[in-house]
Amino acid sequence: MPPGSRSVVTGHANVAPAGAKALEIEVIGHQWWWEVRYPARSSAHDVTTANEIHVPVGRAVRLQLSSGDVIHSFWVPNLHGKKDLIPGRRTSQVFHVEKEGTFRGQCAEFCGYQHAHMGLVVFAESPRLFEAWLDRQRRLASEPAGGAERHGREVFLSSPCVLCHTIRGGGAFGHKAPDLTHLASRTTIASATLPNTPGHLAGWVTDPQSIKPGNRMPPNILAANDLDDLVSYLRSLR
Repeated sequence: MPPGSRSVVTGHANVAPAGAKALEIEVIGHQWWWEVRYPARSSAHDVTTANEIHVPVGRAVRLQLSSGDVIHSFWVPNLHGKKDLIPGRRTSQVFHVEKEGTFRGQCAEFCGYQHAHMGLVVFAESPRLFEAWLDRQRRLASEPAGGAERHGREVFLSSPCVLCHTIRGGGAFGHKAPDLTHLASRTTIASATLPNTPGHLAGWVTDPQSIKPGNRMPPNILAANDLDDLVSYLRSLR
């Protein structure tokens, strides 16, 4: 492990084995969510997700931290101390995790009205499970399997959602909000505010302001069958 990195178990600095290379992850803070990128040698293999970070146990992880708007602070108490994200600057944080587990994180710098609901989750898993997850995340969105999902994709592409969100392989190319290519693989929505269930997803799509007032996602008025099919489509994005 690079000098100065910290272990989730010992809390002390360690030295990486010779030749060890840290996993590079980019984390960008936004009001009020986290953009997470896993850059690859080829941009075609880059992975972009949101609010959940997967890391392999036993390997150093270097987070490249930046902000897309105001000052934020990345803090996962059981992994490392907090690190500020400052607009126009890039900071970094190095750590490694010695055992599998799930770790809750939070923005630790007041960043506006929904600061308290800017959470994240870190999943530490075996190298085998991590590589399998990363491989799935590199894939394009799956094609809708049935009529409801196909109609749901049509609803999505004809709605304001398409202006802000990306679905790689699904015809959506927005860059102002979380990438939804593999939304259904995440355990939470709204920056770890709600479990990722069909009911919560429907509520978030139709009336996000009642859940996180002041966030930048507008309400969506949809007929009941359109909403049901849209949720079916989003739930298929694994």
